[in-house]
Amino acid sequence: MPHTPLPRRPAPPLSVDLVDGGTWDLHAQEPEHFTLVVFYRGLHCPICKKYLSTLNRLRDRFAERGTEVVAVSMDPEARARTAAQDWDVDALPLGYGLTETQARDWGLYLSDGVKDGEPDRFSEPGLFLVRPDGTLYLAVVNSVPFARPPFDDLLKAIDFVLENDYPARGEVAEAALVG
Repeated sequence: MPHTPLPRRPAPPLSVDLVDGGTWDLHAQEPEHFTLVVFYRGLHCPICKKYLSTLNRLRDRFAERGTEVVAVSMDPEARARTAAQDWDVDALPLGYGLTETQARDWGLYLSDGVKDGEPDRFSEPGLFLVRPDGTLYLAVVNSVPFARPPFDDLLKAIDFVLENDYPARGEVAEAALVG
């Protein structure tokens, strides 16, 4: 079972190539409040297409809240480019080439392809909010493609967090629970 990084602790490193060129590095980001990292399954996933299209449409609303966004998959460059061309994600930075090691570091579930069009191995979805200091604020990890948090709900949550200076929760490590 994957071990999801803990809130209030440093987020794992993340550096990926972008479809539009260049490299995106988490620790080089300088958001006002958060960086939203959305891991998606890849080109084969119609639910990801719809989910990222919604994120693309709401990107400005996240920016208004001081939140930068990126979407990342294990797809190789060619598949990521096809997603960028065929999906409604023109305003969304798309990272590709996430490695299995990186996916495991983020606590993502991995699946082996079982249908035509699926890659041999890919990560299941995950959504993370990272503070400007590089610490994890929120983690949502799925073992299936559905039941992801709606972005409208996440926007409301960010508003609440910012208005109430609400702390990250879930920071107690497993070792602290034993004995």
